[in-house]
Amino acid sequence: MNKILVVEDEDILREVIMDYLIEDGYQVLEAADGEKALELFQSNSVDLVILDIVLPKVDGWSVCRRIRKNSSIPIIILTARSDEDDSLLGYELGADDYLIKPYSPRVLMAKVKRFLEKYSGIVDGMLISVGGIVINMGSRLVTVDGITMNLTHTEFEILSYLMQNKGIVITREQLIAKVWGYDFYGDEKTVNSHIRNLRAKLGSKGSCIVTVIRSGYKFEEEQL
Repeated sequence: MNKILVVEDEDILREVIMDYLIEDGYQVLEAADGEKALELFQSNSVDLVILDIVLPKVDGWSVCRRIRKNSSIPIIILTARSDEDDSLLGYELGADDYLIKPYSPRVLMAKVKRFLEKYSGIVDGMLISVGGIVINMGSRLVTVDGITMNLTHTEFEILSYLMQNKGIVITREQLIAKVWGYDFYGDEKTVNSHIRNLRAKLGSKGSCIVTVIRSGYKFEEEQL
């Protein structure tokens, strides 16, 4: 049974989310502030986090940043603000997706289900290796020249998809459909933000992700 941490300071909203999750068969942990959320995360094996941004004690941005330092589990952000800069900041801190309040609980449940299926439904032991970048699809570990990378769930999905299609141009629409699904609420800037973060983490290997103007991206092995 997947364990989900719900971090929301509004009691009614938190209870609604929990009711839907329990109805769908998930085990749920709850926190009304950022400090409690971090305590629960550190003391439990959590599979996914649903995280509000405006929280007492420790805000959601800080919670997201601290979780991401130690884990690549999916993080879905909830926010009452539709400011584009907020959503981009969330992605830069390692969030995988976000919903703007008010939102449909069923849309949230669909996102939860999709992320957990992708996170746990990988064939164990499958390796992808190109130009010093090695992906273990079973353990979801990525190494670059033997050094382990700390990628988010979404960064992992993007990198593995591009590497599996090495040399083939993948459009932004294809990336969105593969990584986020058709209930995606962002735009091209969201994709660009994740690609930028991924390149930065890959260091010198980041140049392997090539932008194809007016088309999308492709993965090319580094030329010596």
